Amino acid sequence: MVNTIYKKIKDFIQREWKFLLIIFLLIFITRFPVDCYVITGGGIISATDRVHVTGARKKSGSFNLAYVSELKGTIYTYLLSYIVPSFERESTSDYKYDESESSEDIEFRNNLLLNQANNNAKYVAYTNANKEIKVKSQSLYVYYISKDAVTDLKVGDKVVEVDGKSFQTFSSLREYINTKSSGEVLSVKVEENGKKKTKSAKLYKDAKENAIYMGVSIMLDKNYEVSPKVDIKFRNSEGGPSGGLMMSLEIYSQLINKDVTRGRKIVGTGTISEDGEVGEIDGVKYKLRGAVKNKAQIFIAPSGDNYKEAVKEKKKNNYKIKIIEAKNFKQVLEELAK
Repeated sequence: MVNTIYKKIKDFIQREWKFLLIIFLLIFITRFPVDCYVITGGGIISATDRVHVTGARKKSGSFNLAYVSELKGTIYTYLLSYIVPSFERESTSDYKYDESESSEDIEFRNNLLLNQANNNAKYVAYTNANKEIKVKSQSLYVYYISKDAVTDLKVGDKVVEVDGKSFQTFSSLREYINTKSSGEVLSVKVEENGKKKTKSAKLYKDAKENAIYMGVSIMLDKNYEVSPKVDIKFRNSEGGPSGGLMMSLEIYSQLINKDVTRGRKIVGTGTISEDGEVGEIDGVKYKLRGAVKNKAQIFIAPSGDNYKEAVKEKKKNNYKIKIIEAKNFKQVLEELAK
């Protein structure tokens, strides 16, 4: 019985070895990883569909977030990027702070940055609309650990106390670290996966900057209480801070019950700080292409290199879209009112 099965398999392989080789090669080139991402273009996400303020009326236009479409690097996608003119390659190192970062670390950081962007957008929108907003709670999270760090802290740890003291902001923790000396060990109480643990971090001195570090980057995550209520929905796979400006415009428009878009399809990108300043992002030319493809009338790009790149791309491709240079929230509102 076994010999019969073996003979049939052997005969099949001998007869179909060319076909099997092709299958193997196809699997290999589509699965074997290459150290890059392949940028395939840009797209848009409706901010109007992601935000709902209680009592808000519908508007005829729309605010939209711009994003970059990308494929993980494989032999197949890498070779394809040389064939398709619009495809471009980006090194995976451009997505990492350093080579020690795992994909899980990057995902956590991007989710934290998305949450921070949405919180900043809430604050900017509510304060400019003169609506009620106050901090309900805030926490410090570890989002990056330097290769020079001597610590058992992990990305995702929620910092509860340092040396028995609680800190509400990273700047206050930074001030405390500045009172310490190189070689001292901090006792850090954290929440890891819902469990309280005590960890440590050894301080060291950076000779170039003449400063004391614990080798850990920490981000403040706030939770706001607002009136009227606002619901913001994003998928778990989505992350990053680049939608902050557009989210603030959408929330503001719903809060004042006025169609700030004036019936236009508006696509944009850029980070937003609590004081309303707009920050630059990556991939602006791909995002502009996505806006044009989706027939937007206006594209908003952060001031500086982002704006210059967008204008250059517009001229190169003879796009008819209007580009607004974004410096801060109020200035963008003024431009949209023209």
